[in-house]
Amino acid sequence: MTDIAALSGWLTDFRHELHRFPELSNQEFATTARLRAALEKHQIRILPLDLATGLVVELGGQQPGPLVVLRADIDALPIDEKSGVPFSSEHPGVMHACGHDFHSASALGAAILLKAQEAELPGRVRILFQPAEETGQGAPAVIAAGALDGATAIFGIHNDPALPVGVMGSKAGALTAGVDRFRIDITGTGSHAARPHEGNDPVVIAGQLITTLQTLISRNVPSDENAVLSITQVHSGSTWNVIPDCAWLEGTVRTFSQTVREQIEQRLRDVLSGLGAAFNAQITLDWQPGPPSVVNSETWVDLALETGRQSGFDARRIAANPIGEDFAFYQQHLPGAFIMIGSGGPYALHHPQFRVDDAALFPTSQWLANLAVQALKKAAA
Repeated sequence: MTDIAALSGWLTDFRHELHRFPELSNQEFATTARLRAALEKHQIRILPLDLATGLVVELGGQQPGPLVVLRADIDALPIDEKSGVPFSSEHPGVMHACGHDFHSASALGAAILLKAQEAELPGRVRILFQPAEETGQGAPAVIAAGALDGATAIFGIHNDPALPVGVMGSKAGALTAGVDRFRIDITGTGSHAARPHEGNDPVVIAGQLITTLQTLISRNVPSDENAVLSITQVHSGSTWNVIPDCAWLEGTVRTFSQTVREQIEQRLRDVLSGLGAAFNAQITLDWQPGPPSVVNSETWVDLALETGRQSGFDARRIAANPIGEDFAFYQQHLPGAFIMIGSGGPYALHHPQFRVDDAALFPTSQWLANLAVQALKKAAA
């Protein structure tokens, strides 16, 4: 398919199909099959890597040169869609509320455009259609399968509804946050609500804990650093006149430096130990580390944004964003850049009314293809 208007329309239809049939992390079997069929239709070679879901393809190789990697994610979220678009999810409780259908279709378009110039590519381009980004498990699995072997640099994208269509943004250094999840269990002693002195109230301890944890950021993290601690669930008891035996809380920590990340975890453990002793209660912490911060290479950010300008985008430097992104795992192995693509809003990522403006799709494909070529040339220089 070489007609630009036809390819643009076909990609839009393909994204709509992905959107109608979303699949959760590590369950993207039909999504993988749809991508495979489209790639095979355009005679794009699929690498025989050991992946249950997701695909890795490669283009070029007729000429000697370096290898660069593009990455798109393919999974959806456990959200009931309320966007009202005519191609809304037909899978109840599952929705592409983060725009991974847009990422996948954009990368597919780039693959088709690169296929048309495959013989002239000064090296090889590998494209990852990665599963399970939302759980943070996808990138490590793709890396373990050998998808980065021999690569020089990697580029990834994420749509940003806060940016208008036609705008892209990134920055050198930390762009997204390291993501950690925690659960705190408090075990006290239950009693009648009228006789609290006969027990050890875990609700009171939980209240004290909620207040105290807010100082972990304000009184421990330097003012020139950014960090967030949010408690998102609090559970205890089952009726109005009984003090329960236990309570539990759950939340997340977002940081932009590994030093601060480790500091907050340690201070949290210190606080729990102190409160447990003060209240004579058992308090335990389940700390679940997620992806680290995406840390971009200045060299590759500069190239990505300059190629964006050449491709017709308003390419900007933007501030860091406390979202999480398992693209960071790739950057532990090789340098690269993660770029935010304006998708036009108005609803935020992970919102049941989230939408992507289709006008952003084909320009993103064209830019990704151009970026791959320019990255090959720069890597070979």
